[in-house]
Amino acid sequence: MSIWILWMILAAVFLVAEIFTAGFFLMWFGIGAAVAGLLALFGVGFGWQLAAFIVVSLFLFIMTRQITAKMVQEQPPGIGADRLLDQEVMVIEEINHLENRGRIRLKGEEWRAESLDHSTIPAGTTVKVVRVSGTRLIVQ
Repeated sequence: MSIWILWMILAAVFLVAEIFTAGFFLMWFGIGAAVAGLLALFGVGFGWQLAAFIVVSLFLFIMTRQITAKMVQEQPPGIGADRLLDQEVMVIEEINHLENRGRIRLKGEEWRAESLDHSTIPAGTTVKVVRVSGTRLIVQ
């Protein structure tokens, strides 16, 4: 088996593994392995292939570290779904865990709701949003 095929298999392994990991870490090694594979395909010696793999991988990793850190960090409070937390809302449909129903109104929008302790909360009660779970708000 040619060395360039081994480099391409290694590149594919890194790129597939990247799909299953957080952050962009393995992708750079996949690209480095692909570059080394191309060099091998054109007959460049193994030492140069290895050097290209290391240099390309480290260069991409260093150049994109700040960008990827911003992408994977948590949202600051008050942005996205977190903006809904600690809001006092009105129950507009009885929250009943056993019957899997319940709605609240928050800033003019209706949301499905569950009680934190799975208790029944009658319509007209004011509650507080304590957590977001998918498309449901958890209240108490």
